[in-house]
Amino acid sequence: MRLSDRVYLVGSGRLGFGISSPFDCHVYAIDGGSEIALFDAGSGLDVDTIVERMRFDGLDVSKLRYLVLSHGHADHAGGAIQWRERFGVDVLAHPLTAQYVATADLKAISLAAAIAAGVYPGDYQFHACPVAGTLKGGDTLRAGDLTLSIHDAPGHSSGQIAAMLEQGGKRHLFSADAVFHGGRIVLQNIWDCHLHESMETIRALAALRPDALLPGHLTISLSDGAAELDRACKAMDRLEVPPALL
Repeated sequence: MRLSDRVYLVGSGRLGFGISSPFDCHVYAIDGGSEIALFDAGSGLDVDTIVERMRFDGLDVSKLRYLVLSHGHADHAGGAIQWRERFGVDVLAHPLTAQYVATADLKAISLAAAIAAGVYPGDYQFHACPVAGTLKGGDTLRAGDLTLSIHDAPGHSSGQIAAMLEQGGKRHLFSADAVFHGGRIVLQNIWDCHLHESMETIRALAALRPDALLPGHLTISLSDGAAELDRACKAMDRLEVPPALL
């Protein structure tokens, strides 16, 4: 699903557009011409459909070069090992996420709690994946002729990052699970979800004034994405917590 000149939505689950496994987050492909970067991997339960979507959109999967993981939760990172083994991508993540994924630290990614809550199937397995390098706030990633700027985005989970792509006169913010359309957030009863970190992240991302807000789930904003972050900021200005996604 082509979202802009160089950005495609190629995977999305039940909290989205239902174009791949129900357990997938939004998976974005960023076409840098000679190289393609994926932002997030999906759960790994239906990589074939994501590949088919890429081909349907005219993307050459032989140009896959990078996989950027926003954080370690299984709907975003569970497919990493398949992308690496099948397409030879370099997997990149925040240093904390890199540790969780490389060692399959199931406690750190709260997998048992998520399975118990029905977020994933009872027999779901998360497989360790080697990580080629780390990314943190202030870093950049060059994919072909495009550059992603990386921004730390903790709150929803530890080691979460967001990414900004400035292309074609527009700012595209890949916000992962930091903030969603309508200024909504996801707070979960897990060890590394912290309200105040989430609020600080939203303020920082709002200052970037994105045109397109491309979150990890549900609705996508292709214009005036900054207004969606402003909704969350206005709630915080009233000493309220932004509304929950679900």
